[in-house]
Amino acid sequence: MIELKAKTACEGLLPKRVGDMRIEEAEAGQITSIALLEGQAAAVDEALMVTHKLSFPKPNRSTGRAGERLIWSGRGQAFLMGAALAADLSGLAAMTDQSDAWAVVRLEGEQGADVLARLVPVDLRPQNFKRGHTVRTLLGHMTVSITRVGDSSFQIMAFRSMAKTLVHELITAMESLGARG
Repeated sequence: MIELKAKTACEGLLPKRVGDMRIEEAEAGQITSIALLEGQAAAVDEALMVTHKLSFPKPNRSTGRAGERLIWSGRGQAFLMGAALAADLSGLAAMTDQSDAWAVVRLEGEQGADVLARLVPVDLRPQNFKRGHTVRTLLGHMTVSITRVGDSSFQIMAFRSMAKTLVHELITAMESLGARG
């Protein structure tokens, strides 16, 4: 009989260090997609504040902290990451468990924005993209979500099926940048 073993999206691919830059798989915990139903934004925001002490994020923003964060993911949509949804949003929002759908990595290092500048068409320098800012964009040919989670750290999410490509692209950019120094 075949015995199946659960694997993380980036198992065997990470961690990787190049100079002072490091990329590792992030422990995302549970990921729940929350899509607001029409006219229910205020009610959802209130329910999330009561149960999670988090407000529904504005476009291109995230709220919360490591361990429990709401990340904007599109018009009227956000991901609750790191905790099970405790709020009863029945009739207010459509909720979907997305925990196994995403590869989530963390890029750390002073040159993180420079690494990403080689891969994405968005200015992620700290003066333009501050802690708590998030963006849905293309990294090469993949749709990703990038959130600045620290002064020199980014959380990057791609579809699980693209994990190997995501890691390859990031490591190649890190090595290219590292070769210059």
